[in-house]
This record gives sequence, structure tokens and C-alpha cells, in this order.
Amino acid sequence: MRIRTGGVDDVPAVLAMLDGAVAWLAARGRTGQWGSEPWSARPAAVRRVEERARGCLLRVAEIDGAPAGACFLSDTPSDYVPPADRPELFVNLLVTDRRHSGRGVGAALVRDAREEAVRRGVDLLRVDCYAGGDGRLVQHYRDLGFTPVERFTVTLPDGTDWPGQLLGMAP
Repeated sequence: MRIRTGGVDDVPAVLAMLDGAVAWLAARGRTGQWGSEPWSARPAAVRRVEERARGCLLRVAEIDGAPAGACFLSDTPSDYVPPADRPELFVNLLVTDRRHSGRGVGAALVRDAREEAVRRGVDLLRVDCYAGGDGRLVQHYRDLGFTPVERFTVTLPDGTDWPGQLLGMAP
């Protein structure tokens, strides 16, 4: 596995990974996180990925030269997450191509994010995630070394509430 810096040219690959994740979740009845409609079919979601590709550090994991995962990192959290009390590195999005599930892609990208935090001289790495359903996503981030910090709720444009969990770690 190789991890490289990505950019706007990687947006189609990231969207394909997100579409695959949505399909995988929906097939298991787990639509609370990202719904059931592909990211690539939602203009606002496509714009969000494009904006992150321009404004964040995009790290792309490759296996045999093909994208297998992506992680967007920034100095600031998403607008619905309270700011930290000190400089941080924030994981704005982490996705793994479902074809590479179980191969440690997400763990490698988190290790890479930790190394980037150290390079930047910050002592806090945070991420937020969906905290509804069976809680498996929060547990996954705990397994990667994050500690839950606080829960929050985002009211979506359709009026439904999206339960979230903020997690953090020292790199």
C-alpha cells in the first residue's frame, strides 16, 4: 500500500468510493449515516467533495496503483463541530473502497494522519462520525485509537436529526 497526496483529479475516485460505501450500507439497512442515494447523484455532496479536495490535504491510499481509500485533513473541523481549544488536525472525511475492506486501508490512513499531525507540531487529531444505529462506526474509530469526546446532533435540511460523535487522540 502506498499513500500519496491527492487533489481535485482524485474527486471521481473518492466519489466512487463514497457511492460504494452508500450502496454497502443501504444493502444492510444502514441508511442513517449517508442515506441511500449515491454521493455522485447529489450535487451538494459532489460540491462538498470538490471543495474539500481544494481546501484540505487529501491523502489517497493506493493498492496496486489504484485508489483504495481517501482521507481529507484540515486545520479546522466541520462547521457543526465545536472548535478545539488548541491547534489540531481534523479528519474531515475518511472512506475506504469496499473492495479493499479488511486490508487495513483506513488504519493506514489514520496512521498517516497521525504522522501529519506530528509534522505540523499539533498534539490533537480529531474526527467526527455517525453515532446512530448500532454504534459500530464509533467503535471502529475507538479501535483505531480515538477516544469519544462528545456527542452532538445535526439537523439535516429535511428536518431529521443526525446523531454524531466527536472523537480525538494525541498523535
